[in-house]
Parts: sequence; C-alpha cells; structure tokens
Amino acid sequence: MEPLRTMLSVPGNRQNMIEKARDLPADAIVLDLEDSVPVAEKANARAMARDAIAGRVLARQRVFVRINSLASGLLEQDLGAVVIPGLDGINLPKPASAEDMRKVDAILDRLETERGIEKGHVKLTPWVETAKGLLNAFEIASASPRIVGIIFGAEDFTLDTGMRRTDTGDELLYPRIMVVIAARAAEVIAIDTPYNDFRDEDGLIRETTLAQQLGFQGKYVIHPSQIEPVNRAFRPSPEEVEEARRVMEAFDEAEAQGFASTSVDGKMIDTPIASRARRLLMVAESIARRESGAA
Repeated sequence: MEPLRTMLSVPGNRQNMIEKARDLPADAIVLDLEDSVPVAEKANARAMARDAIAGRVLARQRVFVRINSLASGLLEQDLGAVVIPGLDGINLPKPASAEDMRKVDAILDRLETERGIEKGHVKLTPWVETAKGLLNAFEIASASPRIVGIIFGAEDFTLDTGMRRTDTGDELLYPRIMVVIAARAAEVIAIDTPYNDFRDEDGLIRETTLAQQLGFQGKYVIHPSQIEPVNRAFRPSPEEVEEARRVMEAFDEAEAQGFASTSVDGKMIDTPIASRARRLLMVAESIARRESGAA
C-alpha cells in the first residue's frame, strides 16, 4: 500500500494555489470542491479541477478530489466532471453507511467504463465525521475494494455530536481510536484530522505525534508549511529502521533453528514484535520509493 502520510487540501477554485501545489512534497494533493469552495463557485471549481487533472498539472503527485456529499445533490455532477484519466482518487465527505459507499462505487464503475479507465483505478478515501459514520466506520471502510483509507474529520464530528472542541483535543481520543481500529480491521490506512492552526508548528507536531502513537498512518493537511513536519513524523527514523532490521535478522535466524522467540539487547522478540518490525520496514521501503519517485 502506497503511503498517504500527507494529503494536502487545495481549494478547487484557486488556480494559483493549484499551480503552486505541483512542487510540494505531499503524498497526495486533494482538489477540494466541498467546504473551501463557496456555493457560487462550485461550478467554477469543478471545471478548474477537471482542467488541472486533464492537463497533468500535478503529474508528480497522486491527485484526489474531495467532492460534495451525497446529501448535497452535487455529487454526480462532481464525479461526472473529474473522473477522467489522471485522477487517482476521491475523498467522500460524510458517508453514513456502507450503502452510501456502494452508491459511489457504482457511479465510479460506470464512469470508468465510459471513459476508458481501468476498472477500480479511482480509489476512495471516505471521511468519518458524523456520529453515524463513526458507528459504521468498519462497514464504510470495507464496503469497496476501492477504499484505501478512511479520514477522521474532527470539526464536523464535534459539530454533529455537540462536543465542545478544545485545544487539548481530549474529547477526540475515543473517536480517533475507533477510526484506527476500524481502518485496521478493514486493512486500510487511517488518516488523522487536519490541524487548523497552520502557524503553530509545535502544536502540529504534538498532535501528529499523538496520531502516530494511536496508529494513524497519515494526516490531512491544509497548508504547505504542514507537509514536511507531518511527513517527518510518519517516516521511520534511521535508528528505528536499523533496529527493525536487527530484530528481523534475529527472529529469522531463530525460526530457522526451530524457535518462535529470541532476544535482542536483552529484550524478548516474539512473533508480534517481529511482525511489527516487518511492518515498519515495509513502510520505510514504501516511503523511500515514493520520495525517490517524487525527486
């Protein structure tokens, strides 16, 4: 699975920002047709996003589009405009159930067939940002093979639930953990909510560190300045990679001798710890390939 450490949101109606995004090191650029675009600008944003995809303006990055929700009445217009060769994925806001995902999946099937796109090429990253969405997060995450990740949206979630948003984010611990569990169960990536104060790098790093500790594998970002700190937080350090290699070498040697555990530096290494090391090495290799390809 390719890394999605950073998904940078760019308003679909801001041509200058779309142009600037081409040189940014985000793992994916998300052309936004939803919250960052006023109602009067929706059609213009749709056309600009389509032109950017068709013109391969963002050819170095994976390109996603955040469309408007099913409830908005704009979803089919959005998909009809942007599902063309060059599009990698769709962000779907506020799905409430697996049935919502299947409706979008069916539209994507039809558009891919009509437009000569390989079936299943356009991926899906639904947002979990309502109470119902959280309760159905596993069903949403596993509703289609197109789904590669789910994104937690704290602002809409706290609005929907009536929670009071705080600077500490304590009120978000439970939903964050549930999103990670649902993603892991569905074998997709968990992507954390944006950090809205883009001038506060220390706060961003603290929140991203917490997200990484909870099991998130990426974070939605809203400003170019947030990309590097978040990419760094989700990139295994050289020390972690070296330790994982030592763990794997020791464990593989123990297995070859008929043992299911061993030790490294006085610490016991058994199957779960070896599996964690193997996963870290896979993530590091995937990120290295991504960064090499983007160079």
